[in-house]
Amino acid sequence: MGSVQELRPKTGDTEKITINLGFVDLGQVDLLVQEGFYSNRTDFIRTAIRNQLDRHSDVTKQSVARNNVELGLRHFTRADLERVHAAGQKLEIRVLGLASIADDVSPELARAAIGSIQVLGALHASPAVKAALADRTR
Repeated sequence: MGSVQELRPKTGDTEKITINLGFVDLGQVDLLVQEGFYSNRTDFIRTAIRNQLDRHSDVTKQSVARNNVELGLRHFTRADLERVHAAGQKLEIRVLGLASIADDVSPELARAAIGSIQVLGALHASPAVKAALADRTR
């Protein structure tokens, strides 16, 4: 099967999110950027998020262990899924981070080999595979 790696995302390995901030909060962020504490708004927001994640790291670690979730990057190849299907088994995928399913995996193979999928973070798969797994995705 694929490997699990703990990652700190690089710029190319990120997911875009949108947030709404009040004008005063945004002004304070801009002031800190202007004063040189941060290079830009994104740098401030990324730093703030990482600080909060570090602050709650014990809770995260306990929850990951309790819920039997894989942390980091988990990639599933066509060979991985064919092996599981040939063994008459189904994967119960639980990932905190990024789960990816190879582009050469057909929707039929995905349905035959994956019993359920729960991703806290991002799932990268073809639109057809995502649609085939929609009823198994939590």
